[in-house]
Amino acid sequence: MNAYMDRDKLERAFGLLAERLLQLGAPRARLVVCGGSALIAMAIVSRTTRDVDIVAMLDEHEKLVEPVPLPPLLVQAARDIAPLIELGESWLNNGPSRGEGGLFQMGLPPAFASRLVRRDYGDRLSIYFIGRLDQIFFKIYAGTDRGGRDLTDLAALNPTEDEVEAAARWAMTNDVSEPYRLMLKTMLRKIGYEQVAERI
Repeated sequence: MNAYMDRDKLERAFGLLAERLLQLGAPRARLVVCGGSALIAMAIVSRTTRDVDIVAMLDEHEKLVEPVPLPPLLVQAARDIAPLIELGESWLNNGPSRGEGGLFQMGLPPAFASRLVRRDYGDRLSIYFIGRLDQIFFKIYAGTDRGGRDLTDLAALNPTEDEVEAAARWAMTNDVSEPYRLMLKTMLRKIGYEQVAERI
């Protein structure tokens, strides 16, 4: 089983998901997607991912809403098609915004919704990929204590000093502790943003 998705497999997964939602008679799902799948779909990086991370949903008025819990028919549709595309059962998940420490619960970046890029798959599925700036915000926040792929993705985004500083200041509103600020400063120096580290 190849549980990884490139851009072609990701598009196929969304297409099959839309078909299954239609078969189940589900209402339109409006999913705000971040992470690797958004980077791949928007052709920002060329890599693979194991899952699709839902950071928020939109209601019928296109207002951001918490993605917890995910609609039961959406969860069922995702599980139903997983074997068809050799994906794990939880390939579609709300991990980034699950629980009290989730991104949605802590507060999304300013003007977040205005930067979403919408793609429709049939008449039952709309995916809203987060914008480049919001990827920078999330990667700075996650990369501070996780490092790894988050920092690799951040390098591919090639952020300016102003973008990194804005992201760092937003990250500190989500974790106001002094240990986090010190870790953030250390990470910024490590990736070549020493001046930003001094300013925060």
